[in-house]
Amino acid sequence: MGTTVSYARLIRPVVDRVYVGARWAARERMAAFYAERHVDLGYENSFFSGVLARPMPADALTDALVYTSGRMDTELAQGVTTVHADGTWHLTALGRELALFAQRATAEAAEERWSSAPGFLAGLASVPHLAELVGRVLAHGLASGGPAFRAMTPPYEPDGASPVLLLVTRLGSLRHHRADAHRAAWRAAGLTAEEIVTLPDGPERAAIEAETDRRDEPAYAVLSEAERWELLAGLGALPG
Repeated sequence: MGTTVSYARLIRPVVDRVYVGARWAARERMAAFYAERHVDLGYENSFFSGVLARPMPADALTDALVYTSGRMDTELAQGVTTVHADGTWHLTALGRELALFAQRATAEAAEERWSSAPGFLAGLASVPHLAELVGRVLAHGLASGGPAFRAMTPPYEPDGASPVLLLVTRLGSLRHHRADAHRAAWRAAGLTAEEIVTLPDGPERAAIEAETDRRDEPAYAVLSEAERWELLAGLGALPG
């Protein structure tokens, strides 16, 4: 890459900006949809790219919720999900309806934002290629990803999905590769979730971030150097 900085570290904030920007842009319409059904936004909303494709294993959900209380009382009480004897979490019909709407709403919000890109930027025209690159990264990352990433990959992609829906859904899954890498890094250092959240900048934090980069980097090895820069630049040019 011609730089001593990890590519995984360079692209992570770009992925976050694009994906989280689309999610926040969809927040109002999702809140209205949920309110009509008298339910709260829950795990099906955060993890739609995976839970629409398969039940979520207990270890994957525990890891994905490690920085929270991890409680699923609300989802269970509101009939959004069930938990089976083996510990896997399954969407109910209501949960699936909510997750499908979350996916569509995120894609709609993303398309609205990305279509407003200045004329000198590729904008929506770049999305099919970016979705293809991220799809390859996801497939390659299965060999190095942890429990949450494997639960989220391959993501759910409905027949006839638009390139925008494919890209936002794939980005939602991709973020879990680094999240798994980070959890593995701070656990290897002997820290708890509470300790890593409050750990100040310094040598210990830097070492954990470097180890996170090392564990996250293999997913991108499937791309050529030129493709890596295309992905970084293309995502960076999308309105966040």
